[in-house]
Amino acid sequence: MSRIGKQPVALNKTEATYANGTFTVKGPKGTLSRAFGNEVAIAIGAEEITLTPAKETALAKALWGTYAAHIQNMVKGVTEGFVKVLQVEGVGYRGEVKGSTLVMQLGFSHPVIVPIPAGVSVVIEKGVITISGIDKEVVGQFAANVRAHRKPEPYKGKGIRYQGEFILRKQGKKAT
Repeated sequence: MSRIGKQPVALNKTEATYANGTFTVKGPKGTLSRAFGNEVAIAIGAEEITLTPAKETALAKALWGTYAAHIQNMVKGVTEGFVKVLQVEGVGYRGEVKGSTLVMQLGFSHPVIVPIPAGVSVVIEKGVITISGIDKEVVGQFAANVRAHRKPEPYKGKGIRYQGEFILRKQGKKAT
């Protein structure tokens, strides 16, 4: 039994529809749609969404909590939105937004150019990159892609890290 799937998802300030396997949520920040299979039955009430397995199969039980988590993230995204904050540390490491691309200087001989996906906004202020949007999956994946260009190294801590991420530091060479 899924503990997440049992809990109803509250519809606060949102409208939800489910037709032909496509679940759509409208809220103050925008609209999100996602295709779901028919393993889990989705019932939309006046103030909440309930999910139940349509069949007594292992796949239906496995997808019950997954679908509930996706729907909960969609509702939260169109009401509040999602934000990921990255910190850029290192001498000469910087970035700027040019149109729909993120251009970063990360110690390479060339600038690193990353296209910003639709529905995501990027703001850079003093070594802090703030990524925000309504789709949790897109925001998180874009933040991971940006971080992957220069992961924090363990000796000096230079690189791109999530805000609040702790990097285990290694001791350098000792002079004898």
